[in-house]
Amino acid sequence: MTASQDFTDAELAAQPAAYWTGVAYEALIAFTRARQAELGFTQPQYWLLRNLSPNDLSPDGRGMTLPELRQAMRSYLRPGDDLSAEAHALLERGRLTRDGDGRWWITEAGEAARAGLKQHAPAIRARIHEGIEDADYVTALRVLQRMIRNTSGA
Repeated sequence: MTASQDFTDAELAAQPAAYWTGVAYEALIAFTRARQAELGFTQPQYWLLRNLSPNDLSPDGRGMTLPELRQAMRSYLRPGDDLSAEAHALLERGRLTRDGDGRWWITEAGEAARAGLKQHAPAIRARIHEGIEDADYVTALRVLQRMIRNTSGA
């Protein structure tokens, strides 16, 4: 099966959702990570900055240890993501600091980099959503949410 194949509605209705959600996941992650790499970041670096920024995901602006950051990102980290290496790369670039207790903190340069990268998110989203009406997107997500409820109760 390939995404470029033309299927009838009946053929699509018989397709395995797990296969297509997996294909979509891999394609979307690869596309997003490639766009961020063009901007000089990895996706995990952006997540580190976001999770440490009081202007984004950090609820209190406090520094966090790597285990705390891994826990905060548990639902979207990929198996090959190395937060320690990514944090050290940001440390070398002056975008993070680390205190004596092993807590990582975002710097002013890190906050500026996070805000700059965030400005590119609408263009990345627009490319992904090109040719898709918002109503169709909402329907697709509602269908996926229902499948999740049907299979896990979550």
